[in-house]
Amino acid sequence: MVAFKEEFPYLRCDSGQLFEFDQKWLHAAITRAADKAGYPSWWLTDHVTESIAFYLRLRNDEPVVPFSQLSQTVRYVLQVIGYNEIVPHFEPAPPPVSLSLFEIAEEAGAGYELAFFDTLEKRIATLVSTGVDTVHLVGLHACVKHLHGAKAWTRACDALREEIVCFVREKLAGNDLAQLNCCLR
Repeated sequence: MVAFKEEFPYLRCDSGQLFEFDQKWLHAAITRAADKAGYPSWWLTDHVTESIAFYLRLRNDEPVVPFSQLSQTVRYVLQVIGYNEIVPHFEPAPPPVSLSLFEIAEEAGAGYELAFFDTLEKRIATLVSTGVDTVHLVGLHACVKHLHGAKAWTRACDALREEIVCFVREKLAGNDLAQLNCCLR
């Protein structure tokens, strides 16, 4: 992957998975840590988030930054500004990930629902293994139409959509992932 000059470098987790940096994600992680340390609505959250984002923009000569290095940087900033008590609570999960159901359906081919479900199961397992806590499954409508080879939405499409939703819920529930947020769109 390539990070463009004005953009942030990608983050790489221990498994090798690459993630795009998201300031909202970092803001939420710092907010959670500050809340746990006894600083609800901490007034420096915005400033620390902006500082880290600025630092990452300066590092645009490196297209990929290890996730652990970003985490160390945030901890260092918290120590330097005198908020050591927040440091042990800063445990961010990898940023939110989007997974295109339509792309999986295209891979499987029109009418090949079994291949679709098999690939979807493998992708969910891979995401779960990275430690991600938010997954956005996008393209459900287009996915269903592609798998059915339908130009217009039908009752059979409704049934397949429900089958996909139930399948995803089942796979996520089977992994004891109480903290995983999943959004189907």
